[in-house]
Amino acid sequence: MKHFKFYSKEDILSLTSTRRFETRIGEQLQVIKNESDWMTALQQAPAKYVLLGIPEDIGVRANKGKGGATTAWIPFLSAFLNTKSNDFFSGENMLLLGHFDFGDIKFLIDSNAYNPDELVDAYRHAVNIIDEEVENMIKVIAVCNKIPVVIGGGHNNAYPIIKGVAKGLHKTGAVALAQINCINLDAHADYGPVEGRHSGNPFRYAEEDGYLGKYCIVGVHENNLSQNVLTDIHNNPFIDYITYEEIFIDERRNFIQAVAHATGFTEDTFTGIELDLDAVEYVLSSAASPCGITALQARQYINFTATDAKVAYLHICEGATQLEDGQKDDSTGKLIAYLVADFIKANTE
Repeated sequence: MKHFKFYSKEDILSLTSTRRFETRIGEQLQVIKNESDWMTALQQAPAKYVLLGIPEDIGVRANKGKGGATTAWIPFLSAFLNTKSNDFFSGENMLLLGHFDFGDIKFLIDSNAYNPDELVDAYRHAVNIIDEEVENMIKVIAVCNKIPVVIGGGHNNAYPIIKGVAKGLHKTGAVALAQINCINLDAHADYGPVEGRHSGNPFRYAEEDGYLGKYCIVGVHENNLSQNVLTDIHNNPFIDYITYEEIFIDERRNFIQAVAHATGFTEDTFTGIELDLDAVEYVLSSAASPCGITALQARQYINFTATDAKVAYLHICEGATQLEDGQKDDSTGKLIAYLVADFIKANTE
């Protein structure tokens, strides 16, 4: 894996503050001990969950968004590794694999004197490279009968994650077709047109390529839906959506009823759980909003879907601790740490 950094136990402990009389998650997580034969090592590892990061914002920039999605991974990791290990959550069933680093690709693009249109095209071309490497890694994890827990990065990575998991589950015989379902808690549908890969169209590409079966969007904002996308998803029997306004403004159903509808709609096969942090109000992201769900509701969403769905993977994306325009919020990493812990606790009960 050209752009992947595998973590050692020393890497993890360097971010873990150890204390007498207590144990931290960082002291419990498993790692790959043999990078040269990491696939075999992963297959033999007893962990059920494999944690990895994709700290890149190339896909966001390819969608003409604000850069900064590279910045959430290390703050998340620091918060997560220093979570206390106890009877509620011990971390012993997780393996921390490492993270992708596509910095050389971004540097190469930024070093050229592109005009704005050429720059967007270069970023979209680069997303294809990211797609291939992420897909290959995720497929191996799925073939090893483990659940990927992926922290982004842009939402563009939903496409290679869906593709990799679908192919992996098909190879193991867990699904008859290389296809899975997906639930996405998001202020956007991310079902934009096929115009080159970016963070706004991963689910369109996944569906058109046959890897996405049913897709349900929870909490999408009516103001963020273009008419052509609204028409497409409204007329597609394999796509369902519950808008933010339907839940919180018109109050036709409450939030948990909306999430339960999504798990019911996708219950026929393995389902990926997606959470775009731009859905959570005031969380720093490329498309941050003062109007959205609360952090508590995000945790409830993770808890409910991890319990009620036939989980294929978890993907939390678009969060940042610093955007390219200078905005900062150090709490984003800690929120993601809570969400990952909630997922593991709910899915193992």
